[in-house]
Amino acid sequence: MSQLPPCPACASEYTYEDMSLFVCPECAHEWPKAAPVEGAGDERIITDANGNPLQDGDTVSVIKDLRVKGASAVVKVGTRVKNIRLVDGDHDIDCKIEGIGAMKLKSEFVKKA
Repeated sequence: MSQLPPCPACASEYTYEDMSLFVCPECAHEWPKAAPVEGAGDERIITDANGNPLQDGDTVSVIKDLRVKGASAVVKVGTRVKNIRLVDGDHDIDCKIEGIGAMKLKSEFVKKA
């Protein structure tokens, strides 16, 4: 019989397999059988509308007219945005747009310039 790993939460040796998980009966902790490789998949790759990877400091251009919430301003198609910063969240680009100010954009509405 193969040796099952101890529980990472409470170090109990009484773990068991349940489908694709290991389960600890003492603390009810569950974890996947296939342990993730250390350092792999930690970074989320943010891409533009064409699938090109974006990085901090890139210059992008807007591919669709974007209305600015709470203002009567519109970011027009073709507006170039310099020196972007990638952040976590739904709107994954932090930037400053000339004439409008600081904004957050979704990467799906820009293309790398």
